[in-house]
Amino acid sequence: MARDQNVAASDADELPAYLQCVPFAREASGIRIFGDAHTWWDQADGRYARGNTPKPGAVMAFEPTERMPLGHVAAVAQVLDSRTVLLDHANWSPINGRRGQIERGVRAIDVSPGNDWSEVRVWYHPLQDLGTTAWPVHGFIYGQGGMQRVPDRRQSAPPAPVQVAVSKTPSRDFLDNFSDLGRAQPRKQAVQRIAAVRPVKPQQQPQQRDPLDAVLARYE
Repeated sequence: MARDQNVAASDADELPAYLQCVPFAREASGIRIFGDAHTWWDQADGRYARGNTPKPGAVMAFEPTERMPLGHVAAVAQVLDSRTVLLDHANWSPINGRRGQIERGVRAIDVSPGNDWSEVRVWYHPLQDLGTTAWPVHGFIYGQGGMQRVPDRRQSAPPAPVQVAVSKTPSRDFLDNFSDLGRAQPRKQAVQRIAAVRPVKPQQQPQQRDPLDAVLARYE
């Protein structure tokens, strides 16, 4: 019950854009059926297994009624017991005054006398409880063993390589760029002047005689 009560966002600005039940069920289950919800049960014949037992990943196909002429489809998220499942579906309850909203993990119970899931009551957000209507159900469409899920975004083929024509004869502009390579370029030689320096002989200082030698010379 607590999980059911928390499926809607409290702020209207955070709600997703309007979404129909068919594209949401196709995306959630991987069952590649297109067209209105009331056509899914017949379209699945021969393509997918069908039955009256809920299984995770299966699609619950509702019958069209006067109040719901296009029918409805919902993905089974979890099986709680023989009469209770949790559904993921879109465009069921109006939330904050807006239809086309996504609800996840909401309860649906089997109210059929024979427990064959031919009639169900589904969680209705404005009531914060199960709705009072018993909706007729065709049964369940099973995706296991059927067509594989096709990715939403198909990878495009890589672009073909661009062929560039190359001329074997060099262009005039190409040759002009190399025309100066064969010409000798003069070199600038730096001339260094070496000043010749003539060695200067040191002047000889006159030797001074010892006065004692002069005195001794007198007695020689």
